[in-house]
Parts: sequence; structure tokens; C-alpha cells
Amino acid sequence: MVKAQINESDTEKFQIRTSFTGNFQKGNVEILTLKSKLEFTLVPVKNWVFKSQNSGLYQEFSENKADNDIFSRNYLYFKPNKKLYPFIISYLSGNFRRKIDSRYFIGAGLTYQIINNNKNVLKFSASTIYENTQYKTTSYNFEEYNDNDRISLWRGTVYLGGWNYILEKKIRVYYDAFYQPAFNNNNNYRTQADMGFDFPLWKGLSFNTLYTISHENVTPIKIKKDDKILTFGFAYNFKSTSKNK
Repeated sequence: MVKAQINESDTEKFQIRTSFTGNFQKGNVEILTLKSKLEFTLVPVKNWVFKSQNSGLYQEFSENKADNDIFSRNYLYFKPNKKLYPFIISYLSGNFRRKIDSRYFIGAGLTYQIINNNKNVLKFSASTIYENTQYKTTSYNFEEYNDNDRISLWRGTVYLGGWNYILEKKIRVYYDAFYQPAFNNNNNYRTQADMGFDFPLWKGLSFNTLYTISHENVTPIKIKKDDKILTFGFAYNFKSTSKNK
């Protein structure tokens, strides 16, 4: 999953960060893994910033598909250079392993910048969203959802994230966590926490690694609630020299 590595509060009119990794093995064990990430921000008009975070994951083991996931999270911010600023969010995803055919939500919230300087960033946000999930099943670990292949509800979201440069900006540590409870059912919630490292190599090129722990409390029968993923690879980051006045 793409995390908040590009700062919407920066003054550049355009930023982009992209990465792609893959692995293919044939013989006694056949494995194919493809991962891609694309994140960018742009300033369409004064005081407004659009940020998009997108990723894909495909995995096969002995020609049996294990993952075929997409993820797209999009924000529209108003005056993100302020200490407190509003945003609109839209989200689209699919998760093969969790039997999620498609999931989307849309909502709005506020972000508060606790720290924002050249070496340290820390932000807190809260939002309300409407979510719709289309599953490939009608049987769940909580019986109240059985006989439905679609679950729609309102959620709250609490998010904390940031990054810090260490060792004279030779390494960047980044992290975030969120909690998303449903308003109408205490059993329906999800959490996620991430921590990663960026090691700059040359002119925007860096080596990065990210560890993710996620928990989804409502799942189809026989699907585990927790996932833990370690990813690593190379990324390229570009910022335009033209400033947003």
C-alpha cells in the first residue's frame, strides 16, 4: 500500500514518486510477484492541492493466483499550508485474498499539522466516510452480515502519521496508523500501522522498505483478520522547481 511520503503542504506545484518491483522464480517452486506504486500531488488552482496514492500487487504461486489487488486513495485539500485545513477523500480498492471484489468510500475531514519543517513532519486527521464493499461471498465471521454480498455503512477515521530525517538526512523514517470504526456496529472496525525507511541514493532515487500490520474485524468465513507485509525496493521522487505562491 502507498503511504504518505509526499507532503501536500509543500510549496511545489507538482511532486511525483513512483516505484516498481518484481520477482520471478521457476523450477522446484514457481513464484511471480509484481508490485507497483505511484503517488503524486498537483496544484490545479490557487489554494487547492490534489494528492493521489495508487498501488497494485499481483502474486502467483505455481500458477495459482494469491493476490490481485488495487488501491487508489485520492484527496482534495484546501489551503494545506495552514495549521488546520479541510479535505475531501475518495478511495477505491480490491483485495483478492480477503474476497473483496470492490470497495469504495467517500468522505471529508480535517487535518492538523502538529509539526512541519525540513526534518520532521507529524500530522493528525479525523474524517467521516460512507463506505460500500462488494464481497465475493455471503458468509462472514459475524452472522448479522450473512446472506449479503454487499455491506454499506458510515465510518469514522482517526489518523496519525509523519516522518523524520536522521543521521544528517541520510535516512528518513516514516510511519502512520489509523483506526476506522463503524458508527452502527462495534464489531465492524479496521486498524492499520506502518513503519518504513528511505535510504537516499542519487538525485531522487532511494531504496525503501515498509512493514505493514493490518486488522479487519469483519471478514468472510475462513479469512484471517490480520495481515503482515514487508516490502522493499527502489523509488524515484521528483519535485518541480516552480513554487506555489
